[in-house]
Amino acid sequence: MTPVDVHVEVDGPADAPALLFSSSLGSTLAPWEPQVAALRDRFRVIRYDHRGHGRSPVPPGPYRIEDIAADALALLDRLGVARTHFCGLSLGGMVGLQLAATAPDRIDRLVLCCTSAQLGPPEQWAQRAAAVRAGGTASIAATLVGRWLTPPFAAANPDLVDGLRAMIAGIPDDGYAACCSAIEHMDLRPLLGQVRAPTLVIAGSADPATPPEHAARIVAGVPGARLVVLDGAAHLASIEQPEAVTGLLLEHLTDPTLPATAPAATAEGSGD
Repeated sequence: MTPVDVHVEVDGPADAPALLFSSSLGSTLAPWEPQVAALRDRFRVIRYDHRGHGRSPVPPGPYRIEDIAADALALLDRLGVARTHFCGLSLGGMVGLQLAATAPDRIDRLVLCCTSAQLGPPEQWAQRAAAVRAGGTASIAATLVGRWLTPPFAAANPDLVDGLRAMIAGIPDDGYAACCSAIEHMDLRPLLGQVRAPTLVIAGSADPATPPEHAARIVAGVPGARLVVLDGAAHLASIEQPEAVTGLLLEHLTDPTLPATAPAATAEGSGD
């Protein structure tokens, strides 16, 4: 499938190191706002809406993870960015794994947040796509937010919850369903050993969508990867614990002791 020109917003100095943020299924670029505010003085912060989301085009589906990753590469080309740090959450993390394994010259340091190399069972995603086509994204908004945030945090932040529900309801039905197909058929486990970017994997201890064991499988497969589990965070850890996530990002992206590329794997396999 031909890449599409996704909607993008760029903050920070043009000559600063590039940092590309990639969002979750059902999200626009908006939930990265806490990180942008903290990092735009030191990085050229790039955020975008996935195809089928927000203000990006909605090409006919189904999509593959390769298609969604190709959009990100095309975006970097359009912006003249030869190499970037990458931070992806959920679907965005899957895109990051795909790019780091198949376009390693474009990814400097990698941060994977609340994501998975394989998120089954496949029928779950086919069923969700069918539900959205039948009832629209608004029909699943409350359920999704219930998985994105822990109940105490949601109860304490009703305006934020309302905003997230409205964001989900605003995602085009066809675009959301087509992205479900990408996750349904995705299996990145065979690619984990090919990732050479220094990699930080962040998980939320209370994440029902991508529990910490998914992060542990990625760390077991990616050479030199490091795992941090945030206690009490659910799926949108970047919103629920923004200071912790931003601090981990800054530490990983500026650590002078990290190599330019991670060491090669010494054994096959991994991901399972």
